[in-house]
Amino acid sequence: MKKQAPGLSDAYALSTPEDSRRLYADWAGTYDQDFAAGQDYLLPAQTAKAFAAAGGEGPVLDAGAGTGLCGQALRALGIEPVDATDISAAMLAEALRKDAYRDVIEADLMEGIPVPRGSYRGVVSSGTFTHGHLGPEVLPALLRVAMPGAWIALSVNAKFYEKAGFAGAFDRLLRGQWINNLTLPEVPIYGPGATGAHKNDTALIAVFQKVQTLPLA
Repeated sequence: MKKQAPGLSDAYALSTPEDSRRLYADWAGTYDQDFAAGQDYLLPAQTAKAFAAAGGEGPVLDAGAGTGLCGQALRALGIEPVDATDISAAMLAEALRKDAYRDVIEADLMEGIPVPRGSYRGVVSSGTFTHGHLGPEVLPALLRVAMPGAWIALSVNAKFYEKAGFAGAFDRLLRGQWINNLTLPEVPIYGPGATGAHKNDTALIAVFQKVQTLPLA
């Protein structure tokens, strides 16, 4: 019997890092054609545009880069250099083929990103917080690698934003003066060519700036 190709329902069912590695190892080679093109996937370009509109600039870290669609969109907007990080080596191999990245870094965001503190003037993430298997607990890792003043644009599935604790996490970061200038534009994840139960899903793109100077202890 022919094995069924991976799909969006499998991504929404992810619960562990090993689940992610296994799914995307199987999906990497067909992801762009079967999913991104087949479902009219708009979110990577939407996230890149939101980052650019805020004044974001490189060097940028694309966190949860997958096959590199957001990095490709950033480069089309003239924003570079861009580095990619993802838990899946297979997805990063596909990303490298797009020639949109300076470097790729295999890493689990839950365990941190193995680069020096303050390495990037911008951070983007498209799709990493779309399925609900990762939440705001990884925000400190992303803030660590951002320079003071860096712009950050993270897409979050609108259905998970409150439930996963993003609203509370951003409120704490604002009150603690770790970030400022937070906006939350809502955008469609898929275009009119999408089908299935999630075709009308939307995302909130959290666009904010890391503070120039951290508050005194």
